[in-house]
Amino acid sequence: MRLTGTVAAGIRLPIISAGDDLVDIVTENVLRVIDAEGKKLAGSDIIAVTEAIVAKAEGNFAKISDIASDVRAKFGGTEIGLVYPILSRNRFLNILKGVAMGAEKVHILLSYPHDEVGNPIMDIDLMDEVADKLAGKIVTAKEFQEVAGKYLHTFTGMDYVGLYESVSPNIQIYFSNDPRDILKYTKNVLVAEIHNRNRTRERLLKAGAEKVFTLSDILSESVNGSGFNSKYGILGSNLSTEETLKLFPNKSQEFVTAVQARFKEKTGVSPEVMVYGDGAFKDPVCGIWELADPVVSPGYTERLGQQPHEIKIKLVADTVFGELKGDEKREAVTKMIKEKKVGPDSYREGTTPRVYADLVGSLCDLMGGSGDKGTPVILVRGYFDDYSVE
Repeated sequence: MRLTGTVAAGIRLPIISAGDDLVDIVTENVLRVIDAEGKKLAGSDIIAVTEAIVAKAEGNFAKISDIASDVRAKFGGTEIGLVYPILSRNRFLNILKGVAMGAEKVHILLSYPHDEVGNPIMDIDLMDEVADKLAGKIVTAKEFQEVAGKYLHTFTGMDYVGLYESVSPNIQIYFSNDPRDILKYTKNVLVAEIHNRNRTRERLLKAGAEKVFTLSDILSESVNGSGFNSKYGILGSNLSTEETLKLFPNKSQEFVTAVQARFKEKTGVSPEVMVYGDGAFKDPVCGIWELADPVVSPGYTERLGQQPHEIKIKLVADTVFGELKGDEKREAVTKMIKEKKVGPDSYREGTTPRVYADLVGSLCDLMGGSGDKGTPVILVRGYFDDYSVE
C-alpha cells in the first residue's frame, strides 16, 4: 500500500518587489522543484501563495496620511469613537496613527479580558472580580487598571494600553464589553473589529449612532493615489515601514486564475491554486486566535471552495468492521471509502466539514511562518487523496 498521504513543501522564491511578474515567478520556481523531484504535477496538487507577496507584487501599499485623509473625509475631522481594535503593533499601530491624525479626538473602546482575536489585556484569573466590580459600566483605562492591574502581553511584553495612549494626546481609552457605550462620548464611530464588524455596526446604528464605518470602509478606494482593497479596506493590512502599510491583496482571484492557467499552458495540468493569509487556529499558551485577517484565503480556485466528504476511519473500523483484522479490515475500510457509501451520519462524527481553503490555508500559514523561512509558496500534494487512493 502507499506509504504517505498529504505531503507539503515550502518553496523558496527571490525577494518580491512591486511590479514583479509573480505569476511567472511562482510558476517557474514550482516547476523547478517538481523537475528536481522527478514527480509530475497532478490536478489534485495545491499551490498556495502567501497574501504578503501577492500584495507586494501588486504594489498595494498606503501611507498613514492616506488613512488620515479617508477618515477625515468620512467623519469630517470631528471626534470619533474607535471600537474594539485588536492589540497589535504590526496589525494596528499604524492604523491608529492614521485615525488619530484624521480626527479631532479619538475615544478608543477596548474589550476585556481579551480582544477579538484572543490577545489578553488582563490576567484571566481576575476576570470574576473585575466583572463584578465593572458590570454594566464604561470606565477609563486608569479606572480599569485600578481593578485589573497593568498587564504586559504574554509573548511581546507590551503594555498595549500605554502604547496606544502614546500615539497622540488626542486619544482617550475606555473599557466596556458593550460597544454601544461609546455613544456616551460620540455618535460617530469607526468599528475596528475584524469578524464581528457588521453586527457591531448594526447595533450601533440601532442605538442612535449617526455615522458608523468599519475598517473595511477605509481605503476601499484609492486615496491620493494610494493602494486600496475594494472589499476589505485596511483589514488584513500589516506594518511595512514606520509610515506605510501593506494592504490585503486586491486581485487575489485574478491571480489564482492566472497561475492555474499558466500551469495548464506549461504542463497540461490545472492544479488548485490559492492565496493564503492567517490560519485559523488558537495558541494554547496565550489564547490568541491567529486569524487577524478578515478571511483565511481571499482567492482560490473552484475545488478549494468545497467541503470534504469523509468517513471517520477509526469509527467504522471499530464499529462496522470491528470483528475483522489485518488486511481483511484494511480492504473492507478501503472499499467503503472508495464507494463513499457512508451510511449513517454518525460515521462522519469528528470530521467537521470546513471549506478546503480554510483547512489548507491554516496548514500553509504554519509551514510558511511569518519570519525568515523564505518559503512564501507551499506546494501541497495528495491533500484530496483518501485512504483508498494508491
